[in-house]
Amino acid sequence: MDRELPREELKKMRRKKILAITLPVVTVVAVTVCVAIFNSTAINEEDLQLSEVLKGEIETSVNATGKVVPAYEETVVSPVSTKIIEIYCQEGDKVEKGTPLLRLDLQTAEADVRKMADELSMRRYATKQSELSSHTFLTNLEMKIKAKEMSVAELSAEVDNERRLDSLGSGTGDRVRQAELAYSTAMLELEQMRKELVNERESHAVAHKTKKLEEGITAKNLEMLQRTLDDARVKAPHDATVTFLNSSIGTSIDAGEKLAVLADLSKFKITAEIPESESAKVTPGAKAVVRIGKHKLTGKVTQMVPQAIGGIITFTVLLDEENSPTLKAGLRTGVGVVYEVLPDVMMISNGAYYRGPDEYSMFVLTSGGKLEKRRVTLGESNYEFVEVRSGLKPGDKVAVSDMTDYMKYSSIKVKRK
Repeated sequence: MDRELPREELKKMRRKKILAITLPVVTVVAVTVCVAIFNSTAINEEDLQLSEVLKGEIETSVNATGKVVPAYEETVVSPVSTKIIEIYCQEGDKVEKGTPLLRLDLQTAEADVRKMADELSMRRYATKQSELSSHTFLTNLEMKIKAKEMSVAELSAEVDNERRLDSLGSGTGDRVRQAELAYSTAMLELEQMRKELVNERESHAVAHKTKKLEEGITAKNLEMLQRTLDDARVKAPHDATVTFLNSSIGTSIDAGEKLAVLADLSKFKITAEIPESESAKVTPGAKAVVRIGKHKLTGKVTQMVPQAIGGIITFTVLLDEENSPTLKAGLRTGVGVVYEVLPDVMMISNGAYYRGPDEYSMFVLTSGGKLEKRRVTLGESNYEFVEVRSGLKPGDKVAVSDMTDYMKYSSIKVKRK
């Protein structure tokens, strides 16, 4: 016979049954809430920088570091070993072409010029004397030849006369032979004198050329010494600004030592450096983009040093706007050299997040106003844009600000003002 359970027992059984049903549900909800709380956080909208995925052309570039330098700069060195006597200007002064910069002790250089001038005069006198002696000698030899020609003509007439007398019976064969022998001997002597004249003319001509050559060498040496002396009177070679001046009066300086540096500070260029491993992407004539703060200037690569120093290759960029007010000598710049054009690709704004072609975890803004983490493959870049190879589509908005502190979350709420 069934017995009716007490009311309290029925209540306990009912509570256990309800608990068995609700506990798993509560547990799942709690876990879900915890996971959601762990995997999401919030970021202020003003702290977020978004870039829309665009489609277009990217001029990919290789990055280099650069420095602004004057487009024209010339170093003035001492052409002689001497010392500084006077200073006529200061660093920072603007000078015109021909303006004296400083004065050197030139007594030794001036003495060398005078000595070389005297030597040139002596060589010119020696050349003139040699020319006169040669003329006299050759003239005397020519006169002797003329006299010999007259003697030969006389002997020729005597031969003819003896032959005529012999034919008439008034002469003898011996006299004819003697006359013919004298004539032949005189002809040989005349021929020898004529050859001697030719040889002497050539010999004297060579000697004269040698003298003139020695004279010319001495004249060139004097010209070089005079030019050295003129250079030692240190003057500004162009209109420029003095950026360096050796102002140590009385200090001895060696030949080749720097005295001054002058530069045109109205026009500038960029000297840039790049690792040797990237140098193959830089070629003369390539387009270059120079960044100075928020300003951007364009130009072209013009020169490359063929040999690396410490694994670094140096090159020069001539700017299209070489007198831009943003340019100041000594400023450090970023330089991007274009080496390839990628047409019709997806791209996002470049930023500190980009470390080169690779896979990245990036946050994409959803229609619900949240940021969701997504795997994105990025490719080549330039200063403005980065190529998107996969993981995004045109129109997506991606966080390109520093998201390092949020990488442990799968989604982020955006708090708006």
